[in-house]
Amino acid sequence: MNKEDIIYFAKRIYNQGLSPATSGNISCISDDNNILITASGSAACDLTFDDIVQINFNGEVIEGCKKPSSEKNMHIKIYEKRPDIKAIIHSHSPEITAFAVSGLEINEVIMPEFAFYFGSIPISNYYLPSTVELAEDVANLFKNKNAVLMKNHGIVVGGCNLKEAFYSLESIQAYCKTYLNAKLLGKIKTLNKKQIKEIDNLKH
Repeated sequence: MNKEDIIYFAKRIYNQGLSPATSGNISCISDDNNILITASGSAACDLTFDDIVQINFNGEVIEGCKKPSSEKNMHIKIYEKRPDIKAIIHSHSPEITAFAVSGLEINEVIMPEFAFYFGSIPISNYYLPSTVELAEDVANLFKNKNAVLMKNHGIVVGGCNLKEAFYSLESIQAYCKTYLNAKLLGKIKTLNKKQIKEIDNLKH
């Protein structure tokens, strides 16, 4: 993965309403096993090569003249915790963030696809953004999950590449939109334990 990949998916993220204004950040493991990450204050809609810097696992800039995202420590901690994850997207999607500001895990199984790919999405404690405490708490929740809500903040999604991370994020947004619209209709019917078990069996 390279800077072109980050720019391509950044535009898709913006066009889907997943990263308004200068919110969120994106990273991936570079070909030389460092980290490419968007710069602090950059906007997904008009990201350029200069808005992507390369850092090492100590958080030091080794290529680029801009300051890396203030959430760089969180990206580093997740990569360290999960070597199989090679790309990370942090998003402030309004629909997903509605769960984060309500302090709610995303765990009501209303669609088979959600049960199959996610099961549930945990939520971290609240910490000041960009702090080591937040980075460590979120990374710990990634132990057996590929997506984590950040309380009163947003969501972080990881994948084996940027394409996988993007589609996971898009799927979670679709879930949240569906859930919130169903709430407006007045009733949500979740899948029962037997139905969820049948879906789990498909994985094996």
